[in-house]
Parts: sequence; structure tokens; C-alpha cells
Amino acid sequence: MTPADTAERSPEAQTTIRSIPLWACLLMGIGAAIVGLLPWILTGLRLPLQNLWATDVAADGMPLALLPFSQYSLTLIFGLIVVGSAAAGIAARATVERLPRGGFAMIAVGVLGVQALAIVQPAIVVRDGLQERSASTLYLGGLVAVCVVSFLVGFVALLLIARAPRAGALLGLTVGAVAASSWVAGFLRPLEATGPATLVGVADLLQWVTPVLVGVAIAWAGVNTVGRVLAVLTSLALVWLAPAAMTGISNAAGSRVFADDILDMIDYAVSVFRTALFTPEIALRPIIAAIVVAVVGLLVRWVWARAHRARSAAA
Repeated sequence: MTPADTAERSPEAQTTIRSIPLWACLLMGIGAAIVGLLPWILTGLRLPLQNLWATDVAADGMPLALLPFSQYSLTLIFGLIVVGSAAAGIAARATVERLPRGGFAMIAVGVLGVQALAIVQPAIVVRDGLQERSASTLYLGGLVAVCVVSFLVGFVALLLIARAPRAGALLGLTVGAVAASSWVAGFLRPLEATGPATLVGVADLLQWVTPVLVGVAIAWAGVNTVGRVLAVLTSLALVWLAPAAMTGISNAAGSRVFADDILDMIDYAVSVFRTALFTPEIALRPIIAAIVVAVVGLLVRWVWARAHRARSAAA
């Protein structure tokens, strides 16, 4: 249900239905942001070791940081921020009939405020700890840029999920689903220490997170309007493009070989992106999985709706 749907209700009905206080809306937004940060919170919030750190420090001696500022954690940062925004959008849409005037704004303030703090705090910590070199400035600037882009993408997803018709909400949910893969990977990071075999199993699991969630979102949105069909096609395109882009960025940024050569880093990222994009066994499986999940979900919706109509007619 969108704001346009609720506008059709009489003021008396809206007054009766809406009961969530503004302070609770703020807490909803804060809680959504914390949900987004949860994989990182559970690791202990210890800043990853930095190649350009001014002093030699053991891993357990690094300062605390609300985000894992590191060139090896770019996709994780994206997931931590965008999933929080998507969660806030889902919460806002699910409670739209009970939100007071200004309720959505308070949810947005809660989630975006926590995320802004989560960006600023580690930026200050890293700035104060890095060597005084031009490479340090470039490094910190790149990390902050990734955070800002993630923040803006999350904000758009929040607006689409919470306020747009179902076609637009589907696009927002798809963005959240793309980020969810990195978010789930954050929970599984401790398994990296157990060996290559475990990493292969983790990678096999993570490749299905986005397509399954997108398939569920498509089933929820439906395909019974032109707008929704276009949104479905766009979502499937994102299932194809986004993981390849994230793979290219993470591989290039995580390689020390290109640490001092931005142009070579970009070339390598583009090369990995193309390989992931046009290798059939890599590119086709997620799309097929999303379609299968969507079809199953739509069939379940159709069966449930038909049974509901039959019960209503019998009554």
C-alpha cells in the first residue's frame, strides 16, 4: 500500500488506524541502521589493519570503527549501509497505515543519521592514524567516496521501497537484494580462516542470495501492469550486472599490485567485470534462479488468491 492508497481513507479512519508515536518511528529507523551494521558489529568493530598506518599495531590493537574502512571491504561497506536503508524502507511500507504525519521522515532521520555517524567516525579515526602521504589522502578519499555513494544509493532504495508504487518498490528491493549478498558475506567472514574448501562453499552459497531475494520481490510486486513488467526486466538486468560490477571492483581494489596505479586498477576492474558478465555459467545461473523463484512465488499467490475467492463466495 502506497501513500496514495492511504490518502483515500477518511481522516477519521486514518486517525483510528495510525497509532505509532513519532519517537517509535525514530527508533525504527535507528534499529534498521543497526540491522544493516550487524555483521560488522558482531566482529567487534575493530578497524582492519591498514597498509598505510603510521605505526606498527597488532590486529587487536587497532581502534574501534563503525565501518570496516579498508580497500578489501568495499562491497561489505556497500552492503552494511544499503541493507540498513532497505530494512528501513520495508519497515516504513509495512506500517504505512499506522504512521503519523512526519512518521516516514522520522524513520529516514533515524537510519540516515546513524549511517552518517558510521561514515564520519571511522573517517576521522583513519585520517588520524594514516601516514602523512599523498597516497593516504587518496586512500581515505576513495573510502569516503564509496561510503557516500552507498549512502545515496541506500537513500534512493529507502524512498522507492517506502513510498513508490509496487513497480518502483521492486527496484528498491532489488538494490537491497544486491547489497544483501555482501551483507550475508559479512556474517560468514569468520569462516575465511578455516581454509579454501570452506571459502568455495561460502561463495557457492552467496551467489544465490541476490537472485532468490529478487525472485521473491518480483512475486510480491506482480507482473500485471506495464510498469511492473518493466521493473521486472530492470531487476533481472541488475541481477546480471551488479554482481559482476561488485566482483570487478572488489578484485581490483583488493590487489596490492595496483595500489599505486589507478588507471591500471580501473582497467583490471573492467576486465574482471567483462569476464563475469559474459561467462555463461556465471551470468546465467542467477538470472534463471531469480526467474524460477519469481514464477513459483507468482503461482503460490495465484493459488492463494483463488482459494480466498472461493472461500469468500462460499461464505
